[in-house]
Amino acid sequence: MPTYISLLNFTPQGLQRIKDTTKRAETFKAKAKEKGAALKDVYWTLGEYDVVAIIEAPNDEAVTSLLYDLVAQGNVYTKTLKAFSSQEMGKILSQME
Repeated sequence: MPTYISLLNFTPQGLQRIKDTTKRAETFKAKAKEKGAALKDVYWTLGEYDVVAIIEAPNDEAVTSLLYDLVAQGNVYTKTLKAFSSQEMGKILSQME
């Protein structure tokens, strides 16, 4: 299943409700499962981003829908990257001329 890395920043609303952030992560994990995806890990971080989430989803459409649901709650903004494992990257590179 494809892997996605989401970089999240809290909105002003999310900061006002910061004490609920771990509860929201659990809710997000359950929502991901409902959509056939999985929240593999979530980390609260220092620096440019407030949270890093590692998600596996069946396709781009599923993860996009899941993240739109999350953003619509108004607590975070996201930037998402599609990630490739070493094995997947090897397969991609083997197709080069």
